[in-house]
Amino acid sequence: MIFIYIVVIADSPGGAIFKQKRVTKDEKVFEILKFRTMIKNAEKKGSSVTLENDPRITRSGRWLRKFRLDEVPQLFNILKGELSFVGVRPESLKYVQQYTPEMYATLLLPAGVTSLTSILYKNESELLKNSNNPDEVYIKSILPEKMKYNLEYIEKFGFWYDLKIIFKTVIAVIKK
Repeated sequence: MIFIYIVVIADSPGGAIFKQKRVTKDEKVFEILKFRTMIKNAEKKGSSVTLENDPRITRSGRWLRKFRLDEVPQLFNILKGELSFVGVRPESLKYVQQYTPEMYATLLLPAGVTSLTSILYKNESELLKNSNNPDEVYIKSILPEKMKYNLEYIEKFGFWYDLKIIFKTVIAVIKK
């Protein structure tokens, strides 16, 4: 983690840790921690979702994202009890405000670092690359599809299913 911290700081101006408000169980808001992979203040210079070949992504950020190393600081979120290893992937406040009543059921379980949607939508940016309005496409097309899998997770929730998702996550990162 120290090595990554130094690389991020050396690569571009700004801090090494990116914080973003996300929503977890019982609609509790927390700050998710990630290594910064984009330029400083990137959220003010473009879409809330990241596009393929997004110019806001730094050199080290591309590498960190490829191997999901930007997610490592979320171990601190786990230690604080804000995340679990496996669970529904937490969304930002902006997208939770777009939830249908059925989607709110996903907030009955703790959010996780990985989920089936993390695996299935690991290349989400490719789905958004030709969009004139990526936020709108995300809200109207991608978010509802992700929620189908998140709702399925609630039904299958358990130790063995979580273990299966962890295994699939490792395979997905290696295959990248």
